[in-house]
Parts: sequence; structure tokens; C-alpha cells
Amino acid sequence: MTSRRPAMTQADPIRLSQLAHGGGCGCKIAPSVLQSILKDQPLAAAFPQLLVGNAESDDAAVWQVDDKTCVIATTDFFMPMVDDPHAFGRIAAANAISDIYAMGGRPIMALAIVGMPINVLPHDMIGEILSGGASICAEAGIPVAGGHSIDSVEPIYGLAVIGLVSPEHLRRNGGARPGDALILTKGLGVGVYSAAIKKGALDQAGIDEMIASATLLNKVGVDLAADPQVRAITDVTGFGILGHGLEMARASGCGLALDFAALPRLTRADELAGQGFVTGASGRNWASYGAEVTLADGLPAHAQALLTDPQTSGGLLIAVAPDAAEATLARIRDAGYPLAAIIGQAVDGAGVSVTG
Repeated sequence: MTSRRPAMTQADPIRLSQLAHGGGCGCKIAPSVLQSILKDQPLAAAFPQLLVGNAESDDAAVWQVDDKTCVIATTDFFMPMVDDPHAFGRIAAANAISDIYAMGGRPIMALAIVGMPINVLPHDMIGEILSGGASICAEAGIPVAGGHSIDSVEPIYGLAVIGLVSPEHLRRNGGARPGDALILTKGLGVGVYSAAIKKGALDQAGIDEMIASATLLNKVGVDLAADPQVRAITDVTGFGILGHGLEMARASGCGLALDFAALPRLTRADELAGQGFVTGASGRNWASYGAEVTLADGLPAHAQALLTDPQTSGGLLIAVAPDAAEATLARIRDAGYPLAAIIGQAVDGAGVSVTG
């Protein structure tokens, strides 16, 4: 049997992005395939304390302990989409912790999930991945309290994260009302940047920009969830702004109308997408949910690629009462998210529509 592991000599530089068939949240199983896999799985609806479980397409599971406390639990892991091991660990950890913030919670601890090709990667490189993850956990104010490791064909790293939230501050991806403004806190384009990295076509400035975005913790979700004017929150990751927008629309029983021109982007996102630096996940995403999306005539040729672009550790998508939109946007920017923007609104109907 032929090994799937790439042959390397000691003289070969090790590029983490070349050891994986996909990277970051672009590794996620396509929404339609995932739905098919899960359709016969039992739902956990028999537990009244389970406020959010596998019956919802939400960011994390939530268990109510008592009148004042809910426990939030999530797990997220993937293969590398950058070559720097420390940066890979930081991105993966920030991405996992984001699910807690998207529910309005505060993380309290994490467990590491580690799968590494032990005979391919130097042990000090694996240690750098773990230290990168630990550094992000330290920024979030939580310990890496344990974990589990295996010898795997491709490098895999992530976290299981536990958080706490009061029931009144719990935010879900449903709850948007027609007329609510939609805010996105980070720029799109992480997927197209990662595609360019994999092909050696992104300069260091671009790599640094992507890493800075993907390692920016979504801590602002905690403060936003305490505001009753904020109706719904979700984080935008592997299914792209369209996929996670659709999840919000379905859970809220309304539609979303997005303004393509208003969507924040990383500096070279349009350029790279226009040059064809697109992940395979982008096409799988569109095949899964494109029937529920209406794209206006006149959009740029690369618009679909950016709208379906898988975001690794992307921003929060927030639905907020219209009269509070500008003040909420200002708060988010002041909290350290300079690209945050109002990108559209919730509307009557279903699905997602995009204008220019």
C-alpha cells in the first residue's frame, strides 16, 4: 500500500499547508453532504435543560444548569492553511473559542485536540502549534486544561471549549426580525488568501494581514449579547457569509438582504478572487445552498466566490434593532474591529438576496 504522506528529505523545507488536502474552515464538510450524513441521527430534544443542541444549526451546545447559569460547549479543529506552526495554532484556537463568544458566553477552559504525522513533522514544530494555541487561550483568559492526541496522516489541531452565560444573555443565530440591521465585524477573504498561500502566491504582507484577522478574538460578542437591542449573533466560518447568513435567516423565519459593496474585505480579497484563487469549499458551498440565494445582475464575476468563501476564524454576523445599528457599529469599531460594517438588513420572506 502506498503511503499518503508526502516524501520528504531533511533538505526539504516543511510547509504545513502542503501536508493537508485542505486547510482551515475550508476543510468543513459541505452543508448538503453534512445534512445527508446527519439526517438519520437521533435528536437530543428529550432533555429540557438542553437549550441549544443538534436540532439547531447553531454555533455551540447550551445546557441550562439553573436560573442564572448556562454551560456552553463546542469543539472545532482543522488542518493548516498557513505554514507558520505558531500562527496555525493561534488561528485554530481563536476559531474554536469564537463559538463561545457567538453565543454571548465567556470561555472558561479548553481541551486540545491534536492529530499529527509524528514521523513527518519535527517535534519542536508540533510544540510550536500547541504553544500558539495556548497563547490565544491566554489572551482569552483561559487555560488549556488537557486534551487528546493521535498520530494522523495530516496535521490536525483545535480545541474543545467550555464557556458560561446567563440565560438572559444567551444569543442564538435565530431571533432576527424584518427591518433589523446586519453587521459583520471582520473582513471577508480568508479563504482566497489561504488558496494563494497554498500556491505560494501571497506576499508576507498579505499573510500577516490574514493572520491578524484570523487571530483577532471575537470577544465583543460578550458585550453585544448583554444588549437587548442585539437580537441574533453567529460567527461566519466555513460556509461563508451566504451559508451562515442562510442559517440565521432559517432560524429567524425571515430573509436577509445583503449589499455586496458594503461587505468588508481583506485588502486583496477582490483581486485574488478575481485571479481565481478560490478554495474547493467555495464551490461546494454554492452547490449546497445556491438555490436559496438570489444574486442581482451586475455583480462582479468574482462575487459568488467571495460570498461563499470559507472564513477561518471569521467575524460575527449580528442582527440589531435598526434604531440601534449605528451606535452598535461604533461600539464594535471602538472595541478593536475597524473593518466592521453594516452589510444589509433582515427582510420579510426567506433565503438571502444580494445586491451590488
